[in-house]
Amino acid sequence: MPSQRINATELARLLNSISEPVYVLDEDLTLVFFNRACREWLGESSEGILGNRCAYHSSPSASGPEAAAARLCPPPQVLDGIADVAVVSCQDAEQNLRERRARFMPLASGEDNVFGVIAILDNADLTPEQASLVASPSMPREEAPSALHEQIVRFRQTAAARYRADRLIGSGPAVRLARRQVELAVGSRCSVLLIGPQGSGRQHLATAIHYGSHRPASAASKAGGFAALDCSLLAFDSFDSLTAAIAKVGGVEPASAPGTILLTRIDELAADLQAELALLLERRPLPLRLIATAAQPLSELARRGAFRKDLAAALSTLVIELPPLTQRREDLPVLAQLFLEETNAHGTRQLGGFTHAALDALDAYPWPGNLDELAGVVADAHRRATGMEIDAKDLPEKLHWVAQAAAHPRRTEEKIVLDDYLARIERELIERALNRSKRNKAKAARLLGMTRPRLYRRMVQLGLEQEAGDEAMETGDGRPGAGGGEGGTGDGRDPSF
Repeated sequence: MPSQRINATELARLLNSISEPVYVLDEDLTLVFFNRACREWLGESSEGILGNRCAYHSSPSASGPEAAAARLCPPPQVLDGIADVAVVSCQDAEQNLRERRARFMPLASGEDNVFGVIAILDNADLTPEQASLVASPSMPREEAPSALHEQIVRFRQTAAARYRADRLIGSGPAVRLARRQVELAVGSRCSVLLIGPQGSGRQHLATAIHYGSHRPASAASKAGGFAALDCSLLAFDSFDSLTAAIAKVGGVEPASAPGTILLTRIDELAADLQAELALLLERRPLPLRLIATAAQPLSELARRGAFRKDLAAALSTLVIELPPLTQRREDLPVLAQLFLEETNAHGTRQLGGFTHAALDALDAYPWPGNLDELAGVVADAHRRATGMEIDAKDLPEKLHWVAQAAAHPRRTEEKIVLDDYLARIERELIERALNRSKRNKAKAARLLGMTRPRLYRRMVQLGLEQEAGDEAMETGDGRPGAGGGEGGTGDGRDPSF
């Protein structure tokens, strides 16, 4: 008797009867089904989640069902027909992150025709330590893009959720210190000075501090005004733009929080404007916060006489130093993954991560433009990539030029000092003559076409002989010379010849 075909309703009933959470995605990664166990695990997050796309990103701008769906995204290589495992998550009613191990299986009618993905979750939640050990079978855990993705998700759900400083992800000591200082800045209204090279994320962090001071994130619309002024472009006759910005940002509604003025490149502010700003701050307390950015500490500039001491002190209540990317080499893979997922969030094409060759090329580059340059390189490579991961061939040409230059370093030309060069030659010739004459100085002198006393003097000068009294007048067999003059004979020849 032929078996009966199971319809969709019967299949849904069967899936709802099993204890493991299960959900199904179509070929566009849109969530089309989840069973009863999955709904119970998701809790409030399950509301309205069906029909949302599980894009491979962890964008902080996503919220509600969109954010809940993004936490269930599979590794993009599943769409290439490769089964994989990863950690998925949801938030409970108290906004705590819950994580589980998920097995993703592609549904395909042929080798290259994936029409859906089914995810089967474990029954128990994972601790953060257990989640960090979940490995992908396709590559080692520490190198897997899925591991970097989970690190980004966890960071954004914990530290970054408080102050939106997602570019401070990482484990280096300088970054950890900066995160602690940002927490202090978010919890106070003191002036903040952000120190770091161009492209290190100073303005991004200033924005994070401003909006992070108004928790929860939904209250951002009630935050005070925010205005940024580039101090390197201000002239004395344009100081009104600063006072106008202060009046506009400071004159917010009473129900709103105080605003923020961001003074970028404050270390390039003209001396006359420094005096005006110092006077303005002295005359009246401003109903707003001042955040300034600089390439180096203002206290150091003031010590050298290049900046007003009183203004430097007023702007440096809390100083946060952002390290250049060259000092964050250990964070480069997760930062690159962060920018890749930001690109995923703004497009339909989803990439999973980087190959080993691509990460090696990124590590070899000096990054003069720091984080901003890395973000641009990743976005460019995302457009070029033909596979599910960014490979070295997808990176801009400038990275390949640097790699080639490192593989073939330029030879440093040795400086030729003529006197030293001639001395080495003379020393070698004397050594040869002494060896041929079996260390007989008189015979060696004849081979060299010089007198024996002259040879002895040169040997002493070149460090081949220690000067010793009347040895210069010795004959070749050790007896004192019989004749007068330099050679010992009347015809000028050495008596030993």
